Amino acid sequence: MTAAVFFGCSFIAFGPALALYVFTIATDPLRVIFLIAGKASEGLKNINPDDKVPSMRLLAYVSGLGFGIMSGVFSFVNTLSDSLGPGTVGIHGDSPQFFLNSAFMTLVIVLLHVFWGIVFFDGCEKKKWYVILIIFLTHLLVSAQTFLSPHYGINLLSAYIILVLMGVWAFFVAGGSCRSLKLCLLCQDKDFLLYNQRSR
Repeated sequence: MTAAVFFGCSFIAFGPALALYVFTIATDPLRVIFLIAGKASEGLKNINPDDKVPSMRLLAYVSGLGFGIMSGVFSFVNTLSDSLGPGTVGIHGDSPQFFLNSAFMTLVIVLLHVFWGIVFFDGCEKKKWYVILIIFLTHLLVSAQTFLSPHYGINLLSAYIILVLMGVWAFFVAGGSCRSLKLCLLCQDKDFLLYNQRSR
């Protein structure tokens, strides 16, 4: 049972982040290498002058995903190692759903970092300082909620509400619209479909 809890919680916490990485970043290894190295613009121009330089939005997305994965790993690795045993969670009155709640909270933190990165970069680029303050305050709020350990329901519900709100904000900041979302969901967006065919 301990291995099932370990792998199940790992996939809940890091599965969406891994999928985002595989389907959006890993398809272009050259960009991955130079975005990680921090020399994206100059390096890509020197190696492949015909290729388009990655946008600030792409850099924000990659940075947010990287920070989210790092944050999730550092906050969840000890909990995961405890799930392998020995011992039983909940024996002293603690919640028996501790591992599951921790996995879902880690998932929220990882995805929030992606959204925070996108909105933060946009706020810095446009010099909207109130946006940076909102990012800081929501980060502080979600982090402080982890102190409400016995109240997992309230903690997760409020964190997911913030996640949805930040996700909508990041979607519109990244250039999304209601029309583009509808076309994408109905598979009628020709640019989206062509991009997916070219990348395979």
